[in-house]
Amino acid sequence: QVQLVESGGGSVQAGGSLRLSCVASGRLFSINAMGWYRQAPGKQRELVAAVSSGGSTNYLDSVKGRFTISRDNTKNTVYLQMSSLKPDDTAVYYCAPVDYYRFRKLVGFDYWGQGTRVTVSS
Repeated sequence: QVQLVESGGGSVQAGGSLRLSCVASGRLFSINAMGWYRQAPGKQRELVAAVSSGGSTNYLDSVKGRFTISRDNTKNTVYLQMSSLKPDDTAVYYCAPVDYYRFRKLVGFDYWGQGTRVTVSS
C-alpha cells in the first residue's frame, strides 16, 4: 500500500523558515530516491529537491543555498528544511519518489499525498 503523508507547512513572512516532513510507506521509501515537489497556484508541479537512497542531494537552481533535503531511513521520513523563504516559494509541497539522475518525476509513479501548504508573505 502506497502512503505519503506530508506535514509542517504554514504561513511565514519573507525571510522565515519552515521544516517539512514526509512519512512514506516502507517499501516505497527504501528502494527509491525521494524528492520534494511544489505546485503554486496556476502553475505546473515542479521538483525542487531530491535525495538519493545513499543521501546525495540535488536542487532546483532557485532554491539552492536556501533549502536542504535529508532523509532518515530508520523512520521512512524525508525532510525539507527551508530558509530565507520568499513569496515565490508559496505553494503546496508534496513528496514522492524521483528519478534522481535525471532530476525529474519517476516515470510510472502517479500517486500523490495530500501535500502541505506553504504561504510566504512579503
